[in-house]
Amino acid sequence: MAKNTRRLSQGVLISVIIAVLMVSSVVWGASGDGSLEKIRAAGVIRIGVDDAFPPMEYRDEKGNLIGFDVDLADEIGQRLGVDIVWVPTAWDGVILALQSGKFDMILSTLTITDERAEKIDFSPPYIYGAQIIVVKQQTKDINTLSDLKGKVVGTQLGSTGEVAAKKFGGFKDLKLYATYPEAFTDLAIGRIQALVVDEFVGRYYIMKQAGAYRVLEERLVEESIGIGFRKSDASFREAVTQAIDSTKADGTYGDISRKWFGVDVSK
Repeated sequence: MAKNTRRLSQGVLISVIIAVLMVSSVVWGASGDGSLEKIRAAGVIRIGVDDAFPPMEYRDEKGNLIGFDVDLADEIGQRLGVDIVWVPTAWDGVILALQSGKFDMILSTLTITDERAEKIDFSPPYIYGAQIIVVKQQTKDINTLSDLKGKVVGTQLGSTGEVAAKKFGGFKDLKLYATYPEAFTDLAIGRIQALVVDEFVGRYYIMKQAGAYRVLEERLVEESIGIGFRKSDASFREAVTQAIDSTKADGTYGDISRKWFGVDVSK
């Protein structure tokens, strides 16, 4: 019995040692991949962005990039001790551009999907949203998702709105746009009858043009939104995640949220 006990104890000890080594290798692998050191040495984070996505990231009347994600990125840069450089990129090619090294991460209301996660890594969700349906206020025959059958619908090319719209199907036609502002223009003049759009963008336009549009009560899909990284950049991803966590802990995230949405979306 004593021998068996000793063998069991030895087996447990070996298992613990193996577990510790595995954890240590993961931690070392994340901190030893050089990605964070490379960012700090360069003194800058280059961020891929769709710069026509209000109120998350868009240009003001002077051409300056502003928005919720922009303010959040500035906080990340300050906490990591680096500057932020924005790299406007066509949305349908943003994943490939990240992989090819055009920039260091994507902070541009990027929805976390299984398909994208096969190609890049994500931070934990930093905000949650949805794909909604916007129609003109005077449109009377579109009140539910089923009413979209046989209608001309628009959305952004390469967006999760496109994925959701194609999965829903049944439209007379699905028109794809490079940016949402173009799509809203066509909705306003009647070239499309409804628009599948990210909730943040949709509600921004509705707020800017009171009485022009309305949102259907049914949502097409709920979404978790994260920051995209190359799969090789684990230590950089962890540092950015910790920086965001610190903005939530000290109330800065809540301040940014209330500035752009009127409420603290972290709660």
